[in-house]
Amino acid sequence: MKRLEGKTAIVTGASRGIGRAIAIELAREGARVAVNYQNNEAKAQEVAAEIAKLGGAAMLVKANLASSKEAHVMIKHVAEEFRHLDFLVNNAGITRDSMLRKMTDEQWAEVIQTNLNACFYCTSAVIPIMTAQSYGRIVNISSMNGQIAAVGQANYSASKGAIIAFTRTAAMELAHSGITVNSVSPGYTETDMFARIPVEIQAQIKARIPLGRFAQPVEIAKAVVFLCADGDYITGEQINVNGGAYMV
Repeated sequence: MKRLEGKTAIVTGASRGIGRAIAIELAREGARVAVNYQNNEAKAQEVAAEIAKLGGAAMLVKANLASSKEAHVMIKHVAEEFRHLDFLVNNAGITRDSMLRKMTDEQWAEVIQTNLNACFYCTSAVIPIMTAQSYGRIVNISSMNGQIAAVGQANYSASKGAIIAFTRTAAMELAHSGITVNSVSPGYTETDMFARIPVEIQAQIKARIPLGRFAQPVEIAKAVVFLCADGDYITGEQINVNGGAYMV
């Protein structure tokens, strides 16, 4: 029997990158997975098709999670479809990089709304469901750049650092309900988002990573699976998957 057989999950921002890998790895371990996306249905369909190849089950859920209403409607819909909801992975995130002196209010607000507020909206929506079943695993995807200074990413770093703090408070408040809350902080990972960084800058970054390479999305996904499958006595923690680039 697979480790997550009979369990259900929703992964936000799951149509590409780290979210895609998380959805697939959860399905590989037997979980039924709701694949959230905002715009790119074709990419989300590809994730569902990959899960089907594994013999798993997936459903697509379109929602703009920067909207509290859409986030709550999505969680309710998934819980009704699956009849219970065991895992929430708050992965959805964007970047709008700019130096502070040039960063607009819109760039700041858009990143905070999508990265941080969406994490709160989805968590808030899932709490009554998980509390009623006295079980739940919430995993928030933060970032190494929420732990260290990241030039040109004041908005992104603020959102990801806040997720780490939010995780600890949520873990404390929800422990008595049978719900664990943890975060995973990836380092530089080979995704479409990272591919936008100029090659020469990538080389400089790689030179500072002790393991000498960037992460693969599946390596982040495996940390998430561990917390869902084997993390029953872990809460309020963060797992750093960064090749040694930042050691606490």
